[in-house]
Amino acid sequence: MNFIETIKERARKNIKKIILPETMDSRVLKAASICRDENIAEIILIGKEDEIKDLSQKENINLDNITIINPFTSSKTDELVRDFYELRKSKGITEKEARDILLSDYMYYACMLVQNGVADGIVSGACHSTANTLRPALQIIKTAPDSKLVSAFFLMVVPNCEYGYNGTFVFGDSGLEQNPTPEKLAAIAASSSASFELLTGEKAVTALLSHSTKGSAKHADVDKVLEALEIAKKEYPEYNIDGELQLDAAIVPSVAASKAPNSKVAGHANVLIFPDLDAGNIGYKLVQRLAKAEAYGPITQGIRKPVNDLSRGCSTEDIVGVVAITSVQATK
Repeated sequence: MNFIETIKERARKNIKKIILPETMDSRVLKAASICRDENIAEIILIGKEDEIKDLSQKENINLDNITIINPFTSSKTDELVRDFYELRKSKGITEKEARDILLSDYMYYACMLVQNGVADGIVSGACHSTANTLRPALQIIKTAPDSKLVSAFFLMVVPNCEYGYNGTFVFGDSGLEQNPTPEKLAAIAASSSASFELLTGEKAVTALLSHSTKGSAKHADVDKVLEALEIAKKEYPEYNIDGELQLDAAIVPSVAASKAPNSKVAGHANVLIFPDLDAGNIGYKLVQRLAKAEAYGPITQGIRKPVNDLSRGCSTEDIVGVVAITSVQATK
């Protein structure tokens, strides 16, 4: 059984209600149908029933026994509007504006359903930007009480790979934080370590990546990683984090023996922390395209309830995988 199948199996043991708000996209409707057939989650679709059914019939997608909530006719809408107004009135929003937002942007409506306990999580981003996915979540659901920031990672499953955890890695932050400070980089390392352990059940071995290994280069960019390491050691001693490490030193034992012989992380890393978003985004896409890896995400961490983004180039199978991951996140 491959890794994502084990995630699906865990999701089946504790079925969660996951919202897919982008019902204008046939990939999303196909994913909803698969999630129902594979009993991964109880899916809630948001939109006008006739429009959803027209698209599903056109694409020959069976949506029987899948809940559709139409914001324009649902009995829940008035309550959601009132609650959203209460949440945002200090920002100057009127009740009419609150209604207009919920009826025009289904991501806001989805977040209010999660906020009010109707659902457990959300998967969006197949046809919307990360900002459009995460802004409503941060405004409504907000960060977890123990979280210093919201960040994102990709769960990478690399076929025929001897490195990481049987070819499985967490790449962070590959989707959200543009140029994290040392404090943020340390927090991302800790959150990513926790996410790896939640999803795999294995101990995280976390490398702070750089173009330098243990002083082989001198630069302000290297200094940032070293400062992040010191913060991580002090604030997150429960995780096995080390740096600065080049990618090969982080994952290849023979290279690690030469470049970083005294590191307990080098040669064994399964969580890779990139120094900035450019490196993280380029890195995951290189592995996805050249190594034919499965890339699930961006998976967010640090939000009070799981709200996960998708790459706009995602496949139906990617969406199903992220739904399964979201369900597992919702069980913690």
